[in-house]
Amino acid sequence: MYKKFKLATTMSLTLAMFVMLTACNEKPSANWSGYAEGEYVYISAPLGGKLDSIKVQAGQQVVRDSLLFALDAEAENAAHDEANARLTSAKAQASNTEKGRRTEEIAVTLAQLTSAQAQAALARQELARQQQLVGQGFVSKSRIDDAQTNVKLNEARVAELNAALSVAKLPARVDERAAAQASADAAKEALRQTTWRSGQKSQNAPANALVAEVFFRQGEYVQAGQPVLSLLPPENRKARFFVPEGELGKIAVGQAVSLHCDGCPTAIPAHISRIASQAEYTPPVIYSNAQRAKLVFMVEAKPDQPGKLLLHPGQPLDVSVLSAVAGTGKAQ
Repeated sequence: MYKKFKLATTMSLTLAMFVMLTACNEKPSANWSGYAEGEYVYISAPLGGKLDSIKVQAGQQVVRDSLLFALDAEAENAAHDEANARLTSAKAQASNTEKGRRTEEIAVTLAQLTSAQAQAALARQELARQQQLVGQGFVSKSRIDDAQTNVKLNEARVAELNAALSVAKLPARVDERAAAQASADAAKEALRQTTWRSGQKSQNAPANALVAEVFFRQGEYVQAGQPVLSLLPPENRKARFFVPEGELGKIAVGQAVSLHCDGCPTAIPAHISRIASQAEYTPPVIYSNAQRAKLVFMVEAKPDQPGKLLLHPGQPLDVSVLSAVAGTGKAQ
C-alpha cells in the first residue's frame, strides 16, 4: 500500500511540475488581435514633366530636406530668366520717373538760356541806341517799334528757357510714377511665380522617413500631381486592432496597451490614439484563430517610441491592456 501511495504521489508531483513549466513557457494570451499599419506620405510635384533624376530607392532611409527627385525644368527656368529681365526693366522705368532730365539735357537747356539772355541784352542795347538816334533825328520812330518788339521777343525766349530748365529738374507726374511703380510690382510678382514653378520641379523629403516605394524611373513622364514615391515616417506607424462591442467599455483613448509580435524580443508599449465612432463587421482576416464577435470597433494605438521602427506594416499583432485611464471607462 505504501509503495502504491508513494508512486501516486510521485506521479502527481511530476504532473504538477510539468504543468507549471509549461505555463511558464507560454506567452500570456492577448486580449485582441490586429496588425501593424502605416500612413504613407505620397510625394508628387504640382507640375508635370520628364523625370530627370531620382535620388533614392525603396528601403532607403532619408533625412528631412534631402533631395528625392527632380523633373525637367528647362521651360520653367527660361520663364524665370525672362521674368527677371522684365523686372529689371520695370524697376529702371520706375526709377526714371523719380528723376529729372539727364545732366547733359539740362546743360543744353542752360546753354540755350545763356544765349537767349545775351541776345535779350543785345536787343535792349539796340533799343537804347535807336532811341538816341530818333532823338537826334537820324532815324524814324518806326525803328524804335522794331527794336522794342525784338527786346520783347528775346525776353520771352529767356522766360521760356527758364521755365524749361525748371521743368527739366522735376520728376514725372504723380500718375506716371504710380503707373511705373505698379508695372514694377507686377513684374516682381511674375518673377515670384516663375521662381515657385522652377522650385516645384524638384521635391525634398518633408521629414526623416523610410522610402517605401518608388513608382517611376528616370526618363519617364510624370503627370502633375502624380506620386513619384511614397515615404513612411516613423511616427506614422501604428497598430490597428478590433474590439468586440461587448468589450468596448474596457478601453479609452490614451490608455496604455502592450503590443506583441512574432519574433519581437519584448512587448512594445503603446497608447490608444483612436477608437472608431462607428461599429463595423468583423473583417475576413484579423490574424486570429478564435471566433470573433460579428460587431467590432476599430481601434488604433501608436507606439511610445516610434523611432525604434519595431512595427512593420502588415505585421500580425496581439494587443493586451496594461492600465486604464484615470477617470475614464468608456471609448471616446
